[in-house]
Amino acid sequence: MPFVSKIQRQSDYNLFSSSCPIVIDNGASYFRLGWAGETDPRIVFRNIVQRPRHKNTGETVTIVGDHDPALMKYFDCTRSGPRSAFDSNVVFQFEIMEYILDFGFDRLGADQSQIDHPVLITECACNPVQSRSKMAELLFESYGVPSVAFGVDAAFSYKYNQQLGVCDKDGLAICSGFTTSHVIPFVNGEPVYEACCRTNVGGYHVTDYLKQLLSLKYPHHMSSLTWEKVEDLKMEHCYVAPDYASEARLFQKGTKEAEEKTKCWQLPWTPSPVEEPPSEEEIARKAAVKEKQGQRLREMAEAKKTSRINELENEAKGLEFLLQQLRHVDESDIPSFLSETGYASKQEIESALGKVTQSLRKAKGEQVDIEEKTDTSTAEKYSLISIPDNMLTPEQLKDKRKQLFLKTTSEARQRAKQKRFEEELERERQNKQDEEKRLENPELYREQLHAKHKELSEKIEQRKRLKTNGGQTNGNNNVSGGVGRGERLNAAQKERMRLLTTAAFDRGKGEDTFGIRDEDWQLYKLMSKDNDDDDEGPDEDEAELTRISARLKEIDPTFLPKSESGSLAAEVPRFRPRTKEDAQIMLGVERFRCPEILFHPNLLGVDQAGLDEMAGVSIRRLPSKCEGLEERITNSILMTGGSCLFPGMGERLEAGIRMIRPCGAPIRVVRAWDPVLDAWRGASACAAAMQFPQQTFSRMDYYEKGEDWLREYQLTYTI
Repeated sequence: MPFVSKIQRQSDYNLFSSSCPIVIDNGASYFRLGWAGETDPRIVFRNIVQRPRHKNTGETVTIVGDHDPALMKYFDCTRSGPRSAFDSNVVFQFEIMEYILDFGFDRLGADQSQIDHPVLITECACNPVQSRSKMAELLFESYGVPSVAFGVDAAFSYKYNQQLGVCDKDGLAICSGFTTSHVIPFVNGEPVYEACCRTNVGGYHVTDYLKQLLSLKYPHHMSSLTWEKVEDLKMEHCYVAPDYASEARLFQKGTKEAEEKTKCWQLPWTPSPVEEPPSEEEIARKAAVKEKQGQRLREMAEAKKTSRINELENEAKGLEFLLQQLRHVDESDIPSFLSETGYASKQEIESALGKVTQSLRKAKGEQVDIEEKTDTSTAEKYSLISIPDNMLTPEQLKDKRKQLFLKTTSEARQRAKQKRFEEELERERQNKQDEEKRLENPELYREQLHAKHKELSEKIEQRKRLKTNGGQTNGNNNVSGGVGRGERLNAAQKERMRLLTTAAFDRGKGEDTFGIRDEDWQLYKLMSKDNDDDDEGPDEDEAELTRISARLKEIDPTFLPKSESGSLAAEVPRFRPRTKEDAQIMLGVERFRCPEILFHPNLLGVDQAGLDEMAGVSIRRLPSKCEGLEERITNSILMTGGSCLFPGMGERLEAGIRMIRPCGAPIRVVRAWDPVLDAWRGASACAAAMQFPQQTFSRMDYYEKGEDWLREYQLTYTI
C-alpha cells in the first residue's frame, strides 16, 4: 500500500462523522479495516505480532503485521517468533488482539484514546460466546466504542455475491480460510447455522505441508524455503487434481505430460568463471621453466657434493698428518701432545680417520666395505671373550657376558648400517637410471611407469584378496570373495580357530582341567605365533609400488595415487563447481499433493471430513424439508475464502458433490467475485444499510445485559 503520512491519515479520519461505522474483517491471516460504504478497505496487514529485542540497546519493540526484512537485521528474533491471536479461527489471545487493534486504528487516523464510531467486526461461524464477550469487552473498555455488531465473514461474502447475481437466495457457502474450512447453507437468503459444518484444515496447513515436503526433498535449500516464499509458490504453482490417484500415477510413471506439469523455481545463481585450457606455447614455456629449475637444483646438489668431498678430504689429510707426527713423539710426551690436539688417545684419532674415510667414500659413491678388524683396541675392549669360562672368576664371567652382548649389538648395528648404505646406493643408482630414461623419452617413460603401477596394484590386491579369502570363492565365482565367516579369515586366524576348537573338544570332556599340565600352556604359544609367511618381512612389491607412486607424483601432476593399503579405492572426489541445476527446486507431485488435504485431511493425520463430504453433511442437517430445497441449494454453491483460488477447485468440488447426490441432481459450483475481499465488502455494505444501527449491541446494553444477551445475538444480513 502507498505510504500515507500521519497528518493525512488524521485528516481523512476527521472527515467521517461519528455515525459512520468502522468495518473490520478480522481474519486469521489478514486484518482488514475500513469505513462502511466503501468498496475497498483502507488498511490491510498480516494479523500477527512479533516482539523482538534490539541487538544494541536490548529494548523490546512490538512489530505488528508485515515488516521490512531489511530492518530485521537490527533485531534479535531468535527468541520471539510471529504470534497470532487465533487458535484455529477463534480469537483467544486478546493481549495480542489489542496490539493489532491499536495498530489498525492508528493507521486509520484515530489519534484520540476513544473511538467514537460504531464497529462491525467479523467472526467465524458458531463463534464461542466467551470469545465474543471478550472482544466486546475489549472494544468497550479499551476503546470506548459506542456500539458493536458481529457477523460471520462467509455470510457477508455470500450476501455480497448474491447482490451481484453470482449466487441465489437458497445455496451453500463453502468458505476455505486460513486455518479452518466452513460450509454454511442459506435458505431464503439467511444462513442456517444449525446445519453448518467445520473442518480444522485450511490454507495454513497447505503451506505448511508444502514447506515440509520441499524441506525433505531439498534439505540443503532450507534457508531459502521461508514461509513467505513457500506461500508464494503455493499460490503460483499449486492446483487441485481432478482425480488424485490418476494424477499421482501419471507422475509415478514419469510420462512426458508429467514433465510438462513439473515447474522449476530457480534460486539465485552465478556461474563460476570458466578457466580456459593453457595453449601449447604456455605448456612449452612452463616445461622449459620446470626443466631450467631442475637443472639448477642438480647443479646446486653437485656443488654441495663437491664442497662436502673437499671438506672430508682436508679433514682426512689433517688426521693422517697428526698420526705421522704422533709416531715421532716419545711415549712420555704423548699425553701433552694429545692435549693440544683435543684427542684423548691414538685409538680415538684412528677411529675418527676411519669414519672420515668411510664418509668420503660414501660421498664419492664408492662401495663401502665394512670389515671388522681385530686390532689391539678391539682385543683390549673385548679381552674376556676368547678366554674359557673355567679360567674366569664369577665377576669376570659377568663382565664376559656383558662384553659379548656389547660386541653382538655393535656387529648388528654395523651390519644394519652397511645394509642401509647399500640400499641408499641402490636407490641413487636406480634414480639415476630413471632420470636418464626420462630424458631420453619422457612420454614413453611416463607410460611405462603407469603400466608398472597398474600391474603392481592389481598384483598386490589379488594377493591380499587370496590371503583374506583363503583361496576360496564359495562356489559363486565372486572376485571379492564369499560372504561366509571362514572366507573372511586368513591362514593365521584359521589356525588359531582350529587350536581353540581342539582345546575345547579335548579338554572340555567332563571336568575342566585345562592348565594343570605344563604342555597345556604351549597352546598359547602356538596361538601367539603368526603363521602367515607373507607378514614375516616387508613386501618388495609394495615398496616398489610406493617408489613408483612417488615418482609419478613428481612427473605427472594429473596422477591420483591409490590408498596406502594398495586396494582399489575410489578416486578422491574433485571439486565440482556449482551448476545452474544445483540451484533449482522442482515442484512436481507437490503441486497437487498439498491442496489435496482440503479434500482428504487424513493425509495430515486429521480425522475429519473434506470439503465435498462436508457439503453432503450440511445438506442432510437442514431442519426444514421443503420440496426441492436440496436441489435449489446444490444449484447455487459458492466458493469463497483464499484457499478456493487453486485452479481446479470448482471442478473437483462439483465432481465430489455429484458422487454423494442422486444421479441427475442439478449441481452448480461458482466462485466468489473476489474470494479474499468479498467478506469485507459485504460487511461494508451491511454496515452502510439503514437497518444497521438497530442491529448493533450498544455500550449501555453491555453494562445492563452483559454477555447473556451476546449469547443470543445474531445479525440480520441486510444489504
